[in-house]
Amino acid sequence: MPARRHAIAAITALELILATFAASEAQTLTAKQSEAAATYERALGDFKAVLAERRRQIDTKQPLPNLPGQALYLARVAVISSYKDLTDAVPSKIGRPNKFEIPPAYFDADIEPLIDEYSKLFDVMEAPPANAQNSPTPFRDVVDLAAAIARAKGLASDHAEAAGRISLGLFYAETNGKQNVRNGRSNTYMGSFQTGPSEDRNGRRKWEAIKGEIAAASPELSARDDKEEARARGTDYRFNHWTNVRDGLMNAHADVFRDIPGIVKTLPDPIDQMKLFELIQIVPTPTRSALKSGDLLNYRVSSPTIMKHLRNNSIFAFGQADRAKTSASYREILAAMWLFNRKFERAMVKYAEIKPR
Repeated sequence: MPARRHAIAAITALELILATFAASEAQTLTAKQSEAAATYERALGDFKAVLAERRRQIDTKQPLPNLPGQALYLARVAVISSYKDLTDAVPSKIGRPNKFEIPPAYFDADIEPLIDEYSKLFDVMEAPPANAQNSPTPFRDVVDLAAAIARAKGLASDHAEAAGRISLGLFYAETNGKQNVRNGRSNTYMGSFQTGPSEDRNGRRKWEAIKGEIAAASPELSARDDKEEARARGTDYRFNHWTNVRDGLMNAHADVFRDIPGIVKTLPDPIDQMKLFELIQIVPTPTRSALKSGDLLNYRVSSPTIMKHLRNNSIFAFGQADRAKTSASYREILAAMWLFNRKFERAMVKYAEIKPR
């Protein structure tokens, strides 16, 4: 009997220890949840404050700070990041789908009006300069230029059409399909394809090298090019829609057009194709290396600089878990580009309207 009483007492003590440990763990988790909720509320308050400040400055015609969109962008990142941390800590906080097609774990649909205001402010801050040279057919221009360049690079008609569709996706990715815009977060990258001065000059040189082939194959397009070249002369070529699209494609993407036959086999989804070419825009060197590797989707990047560039373009940018990643395969990178999905879907709709017969 004494032995049995000792055994029961030992079991009771063990149960008490386990219960105490469980209670302590629950309290720790609750503290983490509370901290995550408070962090989100602070980020949301900061986002509302900077939105209100920019709106007041614009409406009262006050001078805007240098790079007026950067504070807005960082505040939006903080809201999405802190909400993801909150839903990681409290999964029940994951709510309904939202019109921006952001995964609900990253975004509370109740704040959709704040993102609408964010977009409206950027429309004002990035409005084209007064001397911008618009095109009456901006979407058709992108498709026609890309297809003509692809044919000059030796692609068959179906793959040249893919180049046109992909390039239309780039137009939406860079500017939401708005021509000749400025950049609220940069004093370097401007225009429909958001190029820097050196990129624009490099693209122009490359265009001159194939202009004869373009003229022979597409005399009407060549005549349009001559007209736009004359119109843009003496100005910043990045604020003529035609010349900026032309030079942007020639600078970064034209040489990769040759890889389109292999790309469409590896990535049959047109939106994934657009994502890959957007990565040529964001991180060109590793993306070209990945294409040459023979194993595109499993090619990994681990450079801190490259990971930083990806985060600065809304890839692995939101939440502690995503931001802690020190490397990623291209399969993972493409999957993490969900913020681009809606833009590329809009490009697909537009392409269906204007695609070549």
